[in-house]
Amino acid sequence: MPIKYIPFVPEPIEGQAVLQNFSRILKYKGADELSMTLRRGMPLYEMEKQETVGENAEGNLVIRGECVSACAYLKERGVQVDLVYIDPPFASGADYAKKVYVRRNPKVAEAMAQAERELDIDELRAFEEKMYGDVWDKEKYLNWMYENLMAIKSVMSETSSIYVHLDWHIGHYVKILMDEIFGEDSFQREIIWRIGWISGYKSADKNWIRNHETIFYYSKSDDFVFNKEYIPYPSDYVRRDGNAPDGKGIPVEDTWNCNEADKLDSIQIMSFSSEKVGYATQKPEALLERIIKASSNEGMLVADFFGGSGVTAAVAARLGRRFIHCDVGLNSVQTTRDRLAAAGAQFDVLEIRDGVQLYRNPVQTMEKIKSLIPGLKNEDSLDSFWEGAISDSRLGTVPVYVPNLMDSSTKLLDMVLMNRIIHQAIPDLESSVKKVVVYYVDISDEDEIRKFIDEDDSTTVEIELRDLKAVLDEVVVEDYAEFHVEELRDDLFGGFAVVIDSFVSDRVLGKLAEFNGKNRLNEKKAFKPIEISEEGLETIEYLSLDCTADSGVWHSDSEVKIDKLGYVARGGEKTKDFWDGAIRSEKKPLRLKIRNICGDESVWKI
Repeated sequence: MPIKYIPFVPEPIEGQAVLQNFSRILKYKGADELSMTLRRGMPLYEMEKQETVGENAEGNLVIRGECVSACAYLKERGVQVDLVYIDPPFASGADYAKKVYVRRNPKVAEAMAQAERELDIDELRAFEEKMYGDVWDKEKYLNWMYENLMAIKSVMSETSSIYVHLDWHIGHYVKILMDEIFGEDSFQREIIWRIGWISGYKSADKNWIRNHETIFYYSKSDDFVFNKEYIPYPSDYVRRDGNAPDGKGIPVEDTWNCNEADKLDSIQIMSFSSEKVGYATQKPEALLERIIKASSNEGMLVADFFGGSGVTAAVAARLGRRFIHCDVGLNSVQTTRDRLAAAGAQFDVLEIRDGVQLYRNPVQTMEKIKSLIPGLKNEDSLDSFWEGAISDSRLGTVPVYVPNLMDSSTKLLDMVLMNRIIHQAIPDLESSVKKVVVYYVDISDEDEIRKFIDEDDSTTVEIELRDLKAVLDEVVVEDYAEFHVEELRDDLFGGFAVVIDSFVSDRVLGKLAEFNGKNRLNEKKAFKPIEISEEGLETIEYLSLDCTADSGVWHSDSEVKIDKLGYVARGGEKTKDFWDGAIRSEKKPLRLKIRNICGDESVWKI
């Protein structure tokens, strides 16, 4: 449960008359759930340091956790952010998947003999794994965004700016939220970002072609940083009156598609495939470079609270800015951690202990929950608020509420949610219902909640509270590894080698079994199942050795990352070597960390 709650301050700008026209849609005015949440404040949880990369004297952070919880942590410590860029979910209704590649087996000599030939991408054995679902109804999304934007505003300095990257699905509604939160006068520009060449499919569509996204740019106050960029005048340029120019040049912000310097509008037309790190919603570095250069100076703090592939943090570090990367997804944190480490950045990796760490991927977990709760089944007669129902021989139908792990606002069972269950959800049930079950990931104050239930006389329905963590914990099976340590006595390669003899990940094998099973049923297409060797080393993506401490914060003194073609990067340096099944270090290793191809990490003492 939270340690305490941190106030959302400053307050939103009041009196925006235009919002009254949208009150039926937004529903955050008055005594409703969101206003109660804002009055309560941001939940502050314990923060656990997972790893330190470099000395990190500047305090750069990579945080795994929800935006609101991260802002509570920063505000409690007096951290103020100078520039915010966020690329949040667009409420597009899309599911985003990560392509998971099975690596080469280093124990098989035949695979090593292929070192001179790079495999075709189509030949690689791979399956898809859902990472997150951008599936919201409009009201829930806008309430969620309002709370996040309020939290972000609370940690912005007085001279700061914020850029919010959206598209046509929800952008015009969020613009109204931002007018209220930051004030209409703080709106600076709506930036149109072209997103690329027109595909044949789009050009054949019976409609106008959509080829842009929108970035809303607001400042916290009238005193904000903006560094205008200029294109130097050509050497033969003269003014209309015949005199030489006396200005700095042509402002880049006032030109569109004129030349290469016009990166913000047209950069994605130029390929950025060399930057790709396998993240579905990745944005090009040039876009962030333009924004960071314009709205911050060296040494300032740049934050991205929906950090994704880590492009904001990577560009900020390269440009001499401090950075905060935050994301709820483990894949995002791992991708960003590896990207920053390879670039030589220094930072701490933190994890908010708010229940998020119980699941690697909320989409996958939600899909499994029904099979994890004994007796839970679909019940068409129930409102969508209830996940399903349990049949009880004595009580009949027992509706079951399960928090949506993809929506942070439902993760915490507090007085706001309990009030909604008792006074809205339960009255909508049939009169024959005698009991409901309410699962939660975290609870604000269990004694207070139970007292509230006992003292409320508006319903006779029994309410049973259950901790979802107990269900999730039962399916978490740690990966298994066998390895041995060899001391290297060669003059050129002294030190130690940890050789992996075998590796078993039940979670990866389960995903592979599911993938093979589905594809075997496809009679229209020949299918060759993905098979794993007895050693299982093909399911390893990353290894790290800690030679500094045998417990506590991780120190990566040596690391190896295997890409989808089987080539290794050692300490961030890419090679054309295939992995040989070992990881080496100059000093004696104390702990071994292995990350499987789905992103789960396990640690063993040596």
